[in-house]
Amino acid sequence: MPDRPEIVCLCGSARFEAEMRAANRDLTFAGVIVVAPGEADEPVTDEQKAVLDALHLRKIDLADRVLVVNPGGHVGESTRREIAYARAAGKPISFTDPA
Repeated sequence: MPDRPEIVCLCGSARFEAEMRAANRDLTFAGVIVVAPGEADEPVTDEQKAVLDALHLRKIDLADRVLVVNPGGHVGESTRREIAYARAAGKPISFTDPA
């Protein structure tokens, strides 16, 4: 294992919770540090969503690369914003499904 494992930030819709967890598990067992979107068991307010969105951009800053979890090629508005942010920061981006 290298001195510092690779750090991957997962991006994708909250509706793909099972797929996000599977990607997290697979990457973790491959020796990767995974940072993922925050989870909530109940609806979040607009203010909370704004905080979570800003926090996720900081997670992208920490990552070596971004993995977009996009079953069926689905990429929503928030994820598109995160992809644009990652590209502007020069982060490599890959997708679980062809977009």
